[in-house]
Amino acid sequence: MRAENGHTAGAVERRDGPNCSPHGPEPSISVKVGTMLVLALRDVQSLKLKIELRGLAKSVTIQNLVCAPFLLVFILTAVESDQLWHTRSLQTFLWERLWCCSLFKVLVYFGGIVLATTLYFLYHPRRVYMLDFACHKPHEKNAISKQGLLNYAGSSGLLSDKSLDFMRKILERSGLGDSTYVPAAITSTPADRSMVAAREEAATNMFCSLDELFAKTGVNSKDVKILVVNSSVFCPTPSLSAMVVNRYKMRSDIKSINVSGMGCSAGLIAIDLAKDLLHGCYRNSYAIVCSQEILCRNSYCGNDRAKLVSNCLFRMGGAAVLLSNRSRDRWRAKYELMHTVRTHTGPNDKCYQCVVEEEDEEGRIGVTLSKDLMSVAGEALKINISTLGPLVLPWMEQLQFIISMVGRKVFKTNTKPYIPDFKTAFEHFCIHAGGRAVLDEVEKNLHLTEWHMEPSRMTLYRFGNTSSSSLWYELAYCEAKGRVKKGDRIWQIAFGSGFKCNSAVWRALRTIAPPALNPWDGIIDQYPVKGVSVPCELVFPLQSAASAGTSERQSVGRDLSNP
Repeated sequence: MRAENGHTAGAVERRDGPNCSPHGPEPSISVKVGTMLVLALRDVQSLKLKIELRGLAKSVTIQNLVCAPFLLVFILTAVESDQLWHTRSLQTFLWERLWCCSLFKVLVYFGGIVLATTLYFLYHPRRVYMLDFACHKPHEKNAISKQGLLNYAGSSGLLSDKSLDFMRKILERSGLGDSTYVPAAITSTPADRSMVAAREEAATNMFCSLDELFAKTGVNSKDVKILVVNSSVFCPTPSLSAMVVNRYKMRSDIKSINVSGMGCSAGLIAIDLAKDLLHGCYRNSYAIVCSQEILCRNSYCGNDRAKLVSNCLFRMGGAAVLLSNRSRDRWRAKYELMHTVRTHTGPNDKCYQCVVEEEDEEGRIGVTLSKDLMSVAGEALKINISTLGPLVLPWMEQLQFIISMVGRKVFKTNTKPYIPDFKTAFEHFCIHAGGRAVLDEVEKNLHLTEWHMEPSRMTLYRFGNTSSSSLWYELAYCEAKGRVKKGDRIWQIAFGSGFKCNSAVWRALRTIAPPALNPWDGIIDQYPVKGVSVPCELVFPLQSAASAGTSERQSVGRDLSNP
């Protein structure tokens, strides 16, 4: 007490002495104690603030990082404000502690998140969605039966009896029905193979399917940034893609691509090409894929049997598909593109030459189909599924496949190669309807059921081989039957000259109700048709019956157009 009293008295005496402050008397004892308490409280508050900021840095979330810049600005402004902070020592203490303990960590975390997010969106490919697709259903005046086609071939006077008999046998076993379509230029007398007729056929296929596609989706043609058109044999100048750009007055910077010479697998090649462009630098974009084959310029009029097969199988048709990589389109998209796998067996001469467009001995151009086509297609399919399998098959199927392969390669066992059960990976199969023999080969190799093969067989029966667009008629069949449920996986398989086997895997984003605009609308209840694989009997045509051919042309659309 004495020391305290003495200290206090001394302090009072110094204030009264000659060294007193020129600004007047200093604060009293109570004022000084109050000031010390305020400083202590501020120290406690600053320590509490430091602890809170340290906890903030340890539990960083996206919301904290978004608010971090605003929080830092507020703190720094408060530190520099003389109205809020009266002591320089507290400001320095807070600044050093905040910077060393929390600010630096927050800035590093925030910068790292921003950098990682930027790199992710720059280099991670966006998802590709299919908003919708449309298939062209030709007019009933273009309908033709197998007997009608055979009669036309006989009335042309260009084919021998042996060639007509060969066509009859092919048509009887083709798996085609009596309601397929051919362009009017083929069934006219004489057949019109002019460039004008070919362009009219191309315009009909493309514009009808594109008009329906734009009507379904409500997308403006000027919003489309990528256009891929494929037609294997017909490749005019200006190109088919230029025809589409001109018709719909698309934007001047559109990436327009015309794919030709790729055979019946060109549709999936176009899908894969559009996917790569959407994954690349074209972000927030629409892409359209338009697939068809033009017949009137490519029908064969000679007696080479290998070239007559295509006359019996190919029919008129086309399809258009709208793709998008915009995230906001996911809610209205039908499917998401999961995988595309392309297989090319061109290095093998036998594979390369199994489908060739060439001239016969008389100089007539046609597409030659080799007798090795089925075996080549089977080998290409095996290579394709060996690449696709690890991407889609359950681990148990992959394990059994590896065990089988090790047994044959390492231990030299004579067991047959294990064929994975792809029914565990897919709910729906859309196999290119190239012909009954092709479908039989795929069904046997993949151990598929009649239900799985139904879309492909019914498409072949109703529309014939429409080349690259046949896959979309098959998917339309699944939708018309109401089979596609949310989460279902669809496998599209296509074969083409070269020789190529291509696959595309789609996943349904929602349950698809039977659409109103569908090539199967109004007739879907009549399918499936039983016995489509059973050969029918056709009447051998009379070559001299030109008048009979004329009457057949007039009545075919009326009498033979019903499925």
